[in-house]
Amino acid sequence: MLNRRTVLTSAALAAGLPQFALAQNRKDAMVIGMTLEPPGLDPTASAAAAIAEIVQYNILETLTKISADGKVSPLLAESWEVSPDLKTYTFKLRRGVKFQNGEPFNAQTVKFSFDRAGSEKSTNKDKRVFANLSTQVIDDYTVVVINKEIDPDLPFVLGQATAVLVEPKSADTNATKPVGTGPYKLDSWAKGSSLVVSKWDGFRAPADARIKKVTFRFISDTAAQAAALLAGDVDAFPRIGTRVVPQFKANPQFQVILGGSRAKTILAINSRKKPLDDVRVRRAILAAIDRKSVIEGAADGFGVPIGSHYVPGAAGFIDTTGINPYDVEKAKKLLAEAGVKTPLELTMTLPPPPYARQGGEVIVAELAKIGIVVKVQNVEWAQWLSNTYGGPHNYDLSIVSHVEPFDIGNYAKPDYYWGYDSKPFNAVYDKIKTTANATERNKLLGDAQKLLATDAANGFLYQPQFPTVAKKGVKGLWTQMPIFCNDLSALSWG
Repeated sequence: MLNRRTVLTSAALAAGLPQFALAQNRKDAMVIGMTLEPPGLDPTASAAAAIAEIVQYNILETLTKISADGKVSPLLAESWEVSPDLKTYTFKLRRGVKFQNGEPFNAQTVKFSFDRAGSEKSTNKDKRVFANLSTQVIDDYTVVVINKEIDPDLPFVLGQATAVLVEPKSADTNATKPVGTGPYKLDSWAKGSSLVVSKWDGFRAPADARIKKVTFRFISDTAAQAAALLAGDVDAFPRIGTRVVPQFKANPQFQVILGGSRAKTILAINSRKKPLDDVRVRRAILAAIDRKSVIEGAADGFGVPIGSHYVPGAAGFIDTTGINPYDVEKAKKLLAEAGVKTPLELTMTLPPPPYARQGGEVIVAELAKIGIVVKVQNVEWAQWLSNTYGGPHNYDLSIVSHVEPFDIGNYAKPDYYWGYDSKPFNAVYDKIKTTANATERNKLLGDAQKLLATDAANGFLYQPQFPTVAKKGVKGLWTQMPIFCNDLSALSWG
């Protein structure tokens, strides 16, 4: 019979982990686990959230910085002022900042970065935001950003990974050799296994980063994640697979942190495909899904039901779960009204995260009750990004968690991967972007949520709660997750 140590070692080897403990006892090094490996290291070129988990605030920096509580503070901008029309922002930049290739950071850098992000050739996920910005250099350390629209959230947006400031000479190679102004630099990347960053001696405040070397280990299998922590090969695992959390709660050697988020886990529905272009079919799909069962199956109870692409805690949130309640008989009637003959065969394309694969099992079973036969196609993350999210949008259904805090505007993009196109929604969203009064804006946000729910634009499932498991001595971990990043300069050993 195998003992506990043998089982853990076998699981570690199965995950490609070394038998020796990577998480050494040195107090100036740390190993962090990640479920997904990023496809590259340039957050301005790809929508993968895993990129920001490594580079944001660590290698690449932004004008502003978002903290765990969601507040915005200065980073590469020392301060900023907003004009009375709420469209013009004047940023005073931090002096004496250099990029890791020795080039200076200044107002020209900001203009280059923002112009590049909004250009025709840009693949930035927030290209529309930057296309609306006009950036003017006043002097080396003063830059004016003029927005075509009123957007009270702009300082927050400029603290997200898509707004990182890049050095012109190295911008095109940031995917493999990121050059930033942050406290860490890339050391090595063993594709499929791990990535190492180390403290950059040229950083403007070298004493700020207490951990000199951080290794990111990519472990997608939930059991292997737990094994790596128990074996001492990983010190902290943010956003770990939920199924392993209970075994760590009573273990005095570990801490478990439950972080709220602005993420939305959805059943993405491709409205370009027939019969999914019929709102009655989409509403039938939603009516067939018991959100509570999905939360249990996909996230082991770590989630809150949602009825639209908006979550509790966000400004203007309203509860829209009652618009498409769980009702199997109603779902059957809606399909009949739409003239759909069952069995209706659909394909569900699922990326690797456990919530997607586990949630897929639940939804397949529930849709079968109304005569929808779903064939599951499991794909790797890169394939999902290129074929489902991008390119031909070759899918019927998919499950994914959208982690950006203010991304309801994606429904105003008819070419976005789910193909939703609604003139009423577009009109409401245009008003949202141009309304400065918070009360009025919140009402409009409520109207937008109602439209998305009524149109069954997607299957809105739940707001995930992301657990972090770490050794007891790890300090500085985020307790909330308004964005997905690992702020390495805040970490230390207690």
